[in-house]
Amino acid sequence: MSSVHKFKGDTNKFGWEGVDGQDLKIKGIASAVKHVLIGDADNAPNMIMRFFELSPGGHSRLETHPQEHEVIVIQGKGKIQIEENYYDVEPYDAVFIEGGTLHQFSNPYDEPFGFICVIPKNV
Repeated sequence: MSSVHKFKGDTNKFGWEGVDGQDLKIKGIASAVKHVLIGDADNAPNMIMRFFELSPGGHSRLETHPQEHEVIVIQGKGKIQIEENYYDVEPYDAVFIEGGTLHQFSNPYDEPFGFICVIPKNV
């Protein structure tokens, strides 16, 4: 089943029709909301597309796992750690994180940092 989730937000508050944000209350994550844009509810067989928004001071876990990430920044500015390297990113920057690579997304700035992240479904 194909699907379309129309953008319903604005540049300050991102959102999509039929997609609820989930506050991530997971050890090692701070001030993060996840929106699954394309996933199980869409019967997507191979990939999952998510939008993450990190509030000022927010961050993902510093982690390593088997799946790769394809990321495009669409809101605000942020920092990405990949192994021992740190990168400043802003809208329209694209990032590839290879599976098995230590990484973390963080927002040391005073505005929300949002990015779309695509991962393989069955890893």
